[in-house]
Amino acid sequence: MFYLYQAPLMKSCLIFFMFFLSAGIFCQQKFTLSGHVTSAQTGESLIGATVKVKTAEGIKGTIVNSYGFYSITLPQGDYPIEISFIGFSTISDTIILLSDIQRDFELKESGLLNEVEITAEASNDNITSTEMSKNELSIAEIKKLPALMGEVDIIKAIQLLPGVQSVGEGGSGFYVRGGAVDQNLILLDEANVYNASHLMGFFSVFNPDVVKDVQLYKGGIPAEYGGRLSSVLDIKMIDGNYKNFTAEGGIGTISSRATIGGPIVKDRGSFVISGRRTYADIFLNFSSKEELKNSTLYFYDANIKLNYKLNDNNRIYLSGYFGRDVFGIDSMFRMDWGNATATLRWNHVFSNKLFLNTTATFSNYDYFLGEPTGKEAYEWTSNIQDYYLKTDFSYFINPDNTLKFGGLASYHRIDPGMAVGTGVSILEEFVVSKTNGLEYAFYVSHKIKFNNRWTANYGLRYSIFQNIGPGTYYTYDENFKVKDTSEYSKGEVFNTYAGFEPRAGLTFVLNEYSSLKLSYNRTRQYIQLASNSTSSSPLDIWFPCSPNVKPQIADQIALGYFVNLYKDAYETSVEVYYKEMQNAIDFKDHATLLLNPYMEGELRFGRAWAYGSEFMVKKSTGKLTGWISYTLSRTQKQIDGINNNKPYLAKSDQTHNLSVTVSYEFSKQLSVSANFIYSTGSAVTMPIGKYEYMGMVIPLYSDRNAKRLPDYHRLDFAATWKVKQKEGKRWQSEWVFSVYNVYNRANAYQINFKQNPDNANETVAEMMYLFGIIPSITYNFKF
Repeated sequence: MFYLYQAPLMKSCLIFFMFFLSAGIFCQQKFTLSGHVTSAQTGESLIGATVKVKTAEGIKGTIVNSYGFYSITLPQGDYPIEISFIGFSTISDTIILLSDIQRDFELKESGLLNEVEITAEASNDNITSTEMSKNELSIAEIKKLPALMGEVDIIKAIQLLPGVQSVGEGGSGFYVRGGAVDQNLILLDEANVYNASHLMGFFSVFNPDVVKDVQLYKGGIPAEYGGRLSSVLDIKMIDGNYKNFTAEGGIGTISSRATIGGPIVKDRGSFVISGRRTYADIFLNFSSKEELKNSTLYFYDANIKLNYKLNDNNRIYLSGYFGRDVFGIDSMFRMDWGNATATLRWNHVFSNKLFLNTTATFSNYDYFLGEPTGKEAYEWTSNIQDYYLKTDFSYFINPDNTLKFGGLASYHRIDPGMAVGTGVSILEEFVVSKTNGLEYAFYVSHKIKFNNRWTANYGLRYSIFQNIGPGTYYTYDENFKVKDTSEYSKGEVFNTYAGFEPRAGLTFVLNEYSSLKLSYNRTRQYIQLASNSTSSSPLDIWFPCSPNVKPQIADQIALGYFVNLYKDAYETSVEVYYKEMQNAIDFKDHATLLLNPYMEGELRFGRAWAYGSEFMVKKSTGKLTGWISYTLSRTQKQIDGINNNKPYLAKSDQTHNLSVTVSYEFSKQLSVSANFIYSTGSAVTMPIGKYEYMGMVIPLYSDRNAKRLPDYHRLDFAATWKVKQKEGKRWQSEWVFSVYNVYNRANAYQINFKQNPDNANETVAEMMYLFGIIPSITYNFKF
């Protein structure tokens, strides 16, 4: 009888349990609020805007991603919500969350309000986020800085940040935490930029008028980035104005620029076109020397971007950059070089929680040298091309959990160089074998907030590199002499490298105003630069890993203490780091790199390590803004076959590096800014003596990089006067007066050593420097 009644009893219990469970689920039912955050004036997405919701458990929030999208999932209910972004008025509202809601928000620029200026309060996101070793600069901050020859420069701006060091006077290359120039991944709308300089490094290729967002990762690099050891500089272009047609530009003493933009279809699509050119060559016409009158010296570049909103879930973007430098001396010599990039992106919202970005990019860097006439007339060309396809998914599980995953495939084509005689030249053709490579990567990362104190962000990247034909490769013996030659046919894979790249970050919030952060990342680099100069030049050659060249691998750990003072008005931080680099590359003494088919025989391998401390104080609100940064660091190498196998300083080693940047707004019309820079002189190898052998004078050099250039320091100043805007008129204009190197410091650019004409046994040093005081005037306009 027991069994006869057991089934009905169990059935009743099961029905009761399911009812109880469903009631519990109903009580805990969650819905998602998602959408885009944009500027009410232009329709531009506001990268990094915050969406905060007040709940019974406290404040929950999310950050708008790189494409303006946000998503936050909460239990059903009524919630006060705030959407804020620095420089824009905050939106406060109440959301009744009874189902999934898709809602876009438009923030008004506070400076354009007719009422009392309202600026979003500084937040403590720098305290609570898992990101460390990261700096983000707004284009408004960058444009406040004094400029070389009146041209605001993004690369010069990031050189003022802790852990970032300039390669030297006028150069646009930079070192990050002991890494070399080529160990920085520079992206413009996700496309690689291999040489970011104009005019031999005095300007960068990034026109500030078309830049929206600048982010620099020095450590704790997210898993979606890879291919370089030391840093990621991620630069995104503006989309253009979705609301109205606009134009802006500037006329300066060295260069001029112009940008136009507007809607393709109002509120659905937009475009922006920008151009820039220097005219230093115009002044050469006034020279008394005939060869200078007929010489050329200028650069130009152009940016274009189109985007269109197909519907609420699909957007497409197309952007491109093209720039070139031209230098020629009469009809005797010509050199030009330049970059070209193209990016096609598709954003798709699968659901209110799942976001997709798919990107296809192309990038090209090439240079040309030539002597057009005579028996030694020649043409010399070289280039590197990249084709990338990348897919990134973001899954917003809830306010405390975000999952990212994706992958990429890329093809690298490198032409190290070809020189050929032209016309009546007696020179023969000289060709270095082209190289090709395939690179793949897959990644996943997870950000999780355990409670109000502990947050973690961890991920894993797996990368693969393959050498493929056609090509000629050489095998070297223990003395770096060629012992064998191998030929590979087109498409033949003959070498593969692969490895994991773990990434992790952890934040412990001490209180509302302070936190501790810890990060670790491993990075792998498969393509590097062949350069034995102190900075990058247009003639440097990129070369891939091969059977003779293993990928460089870096492991970095960093610990940081972050404190906000005076209600988050001041952000302060202290970070310490240690970086260990395997398979580090350097070149033997007197290495021959250009047009050398056996260049791999000039390479030497070993290890490198860097460590240091970085200090920063930053103020972003009020009339007085700016930052102070100081870095104390050391970078060394130990390479077999160099410096008697003893450790030596890397070229990037600068013990002390100090930057002070301030801006003060006296009124709505007048503001002034200044920056002061000091750094220890770069490590160099210098002659310390000489001897005579068979009638020849042979110099004796110091140990590798055992000497230093003089310390570097400089003060710059700028004043901006905004012309009062007429009521009802769109025209806005300003005058910018700047002085580069205010106290005329002669900073060493190069040191030459020559024999003293009065004493044959004495060698004298001759210091070359580029700039004294450089005043400039620029007129900027916008309508």
